[in-house]
Parts: sequence; structure tokens; C-alpha cells
Amino acid sequence: MKKRKILFLGESYRADAITWMKGLKEFGDFEICTWELQTPNTSKLNRFKRILEYARSPLSIRKTIRREKPDMIIAERTTSYGFLAAISGLHPIAIAQQGRTDLWPDGSILLPLKKIIQKHAFKKADLIHAWGPVMTISMKAIGVDMSKVLVIPKGIDLTLFTPSINNSNKIEAIVTRSLQPEYRHDSILKSFALLNQKGIDFTLTIVGDGTRLQFLKDLAWELQIENKVIFTGRIPNTELPKLLQESNIYISMPITEGVSASLFEAMACSCYPVVSDIPGNQSWIKHRENGQLIEIDNIEMLAEELIWSFENVESRNNAILENRKFVKENANYDINMKVISDKYHELLNLRKT
Repeated sequence: MKKRKILFLGESYRADAITWMKGLKEFGDFEICTWELQTPNTSKLNRFKRILEYARSPLSIRKTIRREKPDMIIAERTTSYGFLAAISGLHPIAIAQQGRTDLWPDGSILLPLKKIIQKHAFKKADLIHAWGPVMTISMKAIGVDMSKVLVIPKGIDLTLFTPSINNSNKIEAIVTRSLQPEYRHDSILKSFALLNQKGIDFTLTIVGDGTRLQFLKDLAWELQIENKVIFTGRIPNTELPKLLQESNIYISMPITEGVSASLFEAMACSCYPVVSDIPGNQSWIKHRENGQLIEIDNIEMLAEELIWSFENVESRNNAILENRKFVKENANYDINMKVISDKYHELLNLRKT
């Protein structure tokens, strides 16, 4: 029997996208072809070029559809690729909301247009992915047909992200988020400078790349903690489990969050989570129960809670065990991607009848 083919619209190099496509091949026996914008979103000139490319993209996508003859189209982000899927003329359509609302940044002059685009994408979609409960709040608020919404994270590979025992006598923290302003790495570095002033020993590993890399390296030097901070740069996702297993505390301070696979990966590898106190994290973390919730940009609170979590060994160890159990039950890639793949086959079978 001929394999069913899916056209994926989105940045195919992103770890999140790779997980999604890999799971569909593995658990749904789908063939995947991809389409994405070619202009990187790295400068003002590039952003303008990208908008022009976006305006011309419906023709390019239709051309891809004629050439590849996919059975179904899926897309990430309801306000960009999701809208392109909605106007592609191909069904079934599955779109994924990536952030808490996808209407970002808050003060953008494009926000009214993004709202119109998103509404159209939601209306046309046959299936809408909410990778976690926090994403459904904004959907309900604008009257999305919730019968089309599948609330389940893609999950993480629990054969790769495995627990470890870390008996280190110092804080060995790790940050695995993209080096962009909204992830507040500068606040994290300033908190560690406070720990350094108190004579508390630590190592801080900052994984990944982004527009702030040089700025953050310079800041670590200014704060006189450069010898305790490791910048790995971009690494293959296969190297990430080892780095997590060698750490005892995971830190993530975004100002907005949908559902973080990075958090699940850390929980699976026995890292104790210290994260920003925002809805996307509140869905999974209860303060001083299975992690810490920190006010955004409150560097003193972050420093204090890092000390608390490191000193309260029993509480931290209980949280680590609970978190691993939670990830196994709720974010197991093998189980969740099978559910998602089955749902796609169901949509395709319904189109045939």
C-alpha cells in the first residue's frame, strides 16, 4: 500500500519540528515533504525581504503541492505558516499553535492583522494542536471550535532523555533556551553574579546559539564569572541528554511560554526546574513542590531560590522523582506521537468516505 504523504510548512531545522516529523514517520508510517521561507529573520532588511517572500509564498506552496501530491498539510504557528496552510486549497489541514497565543510581540503594529490571519487559520483547520492546556485559554476566548482541538504535547524520547544521579556538592546549572532577548539570559547571569559574591560555588552551562551570544559572553566577563560559565554554542540534539544528566538544576526564564519540550527534557534527566512564573510554566510546576517559579527579571529572587533548592536536598530529590514519573505518564513521545499519527490517519480516512 502506498505511503500517505504529508506536506510540512515550517522551519524544518528546529528541534521541535524535527521531533514532530520524525514521530509521524515512525508511528504513522507517513512520508514527509517540507516547505519553508528561505529568508532568515535576522535583520530589518531581511525581515522586509521575508515579508515579500511570504506574500509570494501561496503560489510557491501550490506549485509544491502539484509536484509532491501530498495527502495532507500540517503547519506550525497559527499566524504564519498555519495561515499559509489554510489558504493552500489542500485538506485535511492540521495547524499547531506554538506559543501561548502566537500573537507576539505584544506591542506589534501587525497584531490586528495577525488576529485576522489566525482566526481564518483556526476556521479552515481540520485539526488544531494545543501542545498543552495553557494554549487552549486564548483559543476559547476567541471562540475556536474546541471539538477540533487536540490537547497533547508531542512528548520527548525517554530512551534518550534518561535519569541520572548527581551528587555534586555545588550548583551545576544548565540553560537550554535560544539566546534571544525574551529568554532573559542576562537576568540569569546577574543572579549567578550574586551567588558568586556570596562565595557560592557553581558552574553554569548555557547551551545554544542566538543573537545575544556575544552580548552574553561580554556580560559574563563584566560580572567576573566568565570562568564559571560555559557557552557551548549550537549542539546536535543528541548531545543534549548528556549535558542535562551532568547538571542538577535547569533554569528557564522566558517572558512568554507555550509548552516547553526543553522543560520536559530536563525533568526526564533528573534536573530540578527553576523557571519563570508565567502561565506556560504554571501548568507543570508548583512552587517549592516540584520546582521553583520565579518572578520575571527578579534576579534577587532567582539567586535566593537557587540557594533554597540546592540546600533542601530532600525536597529536591522528591521533586526529581515526581517529575520523571509525570513526564513518563504525560510526555512520552512514543505514546503521544502514536495518538497524533492515528488522528491524522482518521482525518484522511474521513476525507475518503
